[in-house]
Amino acid sequence: RKTAILPSNGYRLIDVIENAADIFNSVEADCKKLFGGKVSLKLKDKIKKDGVYVEQGIIAGCAGGTYDNICEAAAILKDNNTGKGAFNISVYPSSQPINLELTKNGRLADMIRAGVNIKSCFCGPCFGAGDVPANGELSIRHTTRNFESREGSKPTDGQIASVALMDARSIAATAINGGKLTCATDIDYNNAVPEYHFDTAIYNNKVYNGWGSPKPENGLIYGPNITEWPSINALTDNILLKMVAVINDPVTTTDELIPSGETSSYRSNPLKLAEFTLSRKVPEYVGRAKAVQKAENQRQQGVISEEYAAALATLNVSSEGISFGSAIFANKPGDGSAREQAASCQRVLGGSANFAKEYATKRYRSNLINWGILPFHTEFEFETGDFVFVPSVKDKIAKGEANYSLIIARNGVKLMAEATILPLTQEEKEIILTGCLMNYYGARK
Repeated sequence: RKTAILPSNGYRLIDVIENAADIFNSVEADCKKLFGGKVSLKLKDKIKKDGVYVEQGIIAGCAGGTYDNICEAAAILKDNNTGKGAFNISVYPSSQPINLELTKNGRLADMIRAGVNIKSCFCGPCFGAGDVPANGELSIRHTTRNFESREGSKPTDGQIASVALMDARSIAATAINGGKLTCATDIDYNNAVPEYHFDTAIYNNKVYNGWGSPKPENGLIYGPNITEWPSINALTDNILLKMVAVINDPVTTTDELIPSGETSSYRSNPLKLAEFTLSRKVPEYVGRAKAVQKAENQRQQGVISEEYAAALATLNVSSEGISFGSAIFANKPGDGSAREQAASCQRVLGGSANFAKEYATKRYRSNLINWGILPFHTEFEFETGDFVFVPSVKDKIAKGEANYSLIIARNGVKLMAEATILPLTQEEKEIILTGCLMNYYGARK
C-alpha cells in the first residue's frame, strides 16, 4: 500500500472499505466547504454493520465498456445476481462490434440473467446522459471522467449525489454482493477472456463511406434544430480584444467551459449550444461576448462605438486593419474531455483568443487553433473589461514568431505586457490565418 501512486482524491479500494468512516468524514468536510453547508453528502450513512453499501454501479464508454472489461465483469456476475434491493447496475458496451461479440459468446446473456441493465453503445453517464443517481445516492463507475454535476446532481436545488470512479471488476464484485463495496481480488472467478473477433459487416452494412466517392447530388436532411455554422472571418493585420472573463481557479475544465449533459441536445445547433458557454463558471460571459461581437459587426459597417473609440484613443492606435474580438483568461484551461465545443462555442460568440499561464491538455490548445482562437501564454494579471491590442498579429503568426507585445487599456490607462505562442506547424499557422479549420479546408478546394 505504501508504494501505491494515486491521483488526487484517490484511494485504494481496500482502504476505503477498511477506513470508510475516516475517509467519508474528510470528503463530507470538503463538501461542506465547497457548498457552504447548503447540501450534505451523508456518505457515512452508507456504512452498515457488515460494510459499505452503494446504490448504483456503472460500466460504460470508451474506458469502462471495453471488451476485456465487460468479459471479466460478466465472468464475476455469471450464475450470481445483483439482488432485489436498492442497488442497480448498468453496462454500456463501447461499440457495436464489441456488443455483437459479447452477444455471440454469451457474456451479455450471463449479465442479463444476473440482473444487469444492458444499455446502448454510448458514453452514457460519462457524457451526462442516463443513469442519473437519485438524491443522496452513491454511484461507483468505471467511466473515463467524473466532472462536477455530470452525475446529475443540482446542488442549487438542494440535491446532490456522489460518484466514485473505480474498476469494472470490483463494480461487478460489488453487484453480486447486493451493493456491498467489494474488491474483485476477493472474488474467485475465471478471468480467461475469449478471443475477440472484429466483424466489419456491422459498419459495411450500415455506414456510408464517402471517401473517394462523393455524392454531392444527395442533399443532407436538416431538422429544425440542425443549423449551419456561422461564417468565421480570417485573421486581420491587428486585433483588439476585450477580456470578458477572468478565471483564477487553478484549473478550468472543459465541462466548465461548456457544460455537458443537458446541453447535448443542441450539439447540432452551434448558436444555441454557445448560449451555455461558461454558464456554471462565469454566467455573464455570453452577454459580454455578444456585446463584443455586436461591436465587431458595427465596425464592419463602418461604425465604431464610443466605448471602442475611447479604448483606441487610450491605446493611440487607428481602427484601420483591425478587428474586434473577445478573449478569456484562465490559469490552466482545458482539463478533461476532448470535446471541441469548449473552443467552438467561444468562437461562435466571437471569441478570438485565450490567455493562460499554461494549457491543461494539448488537445484543448489544438481545438483552439482549429477554431482560429489564438492560444497565448502570459503571466500578466488581467482584469475583466481590459482591452488588449495585439499589433501585427497576422504577420507574426505567418512568420511563426513566438513573442507578442500586448498594449492594454484599463480604465483609461495604458499598460504594457508580453505574451507568447508556442511553436505552430505550418498547417496550424494557415488554419489561424484563414480563421478556422473549416475555412482552411474550404480554401484548398
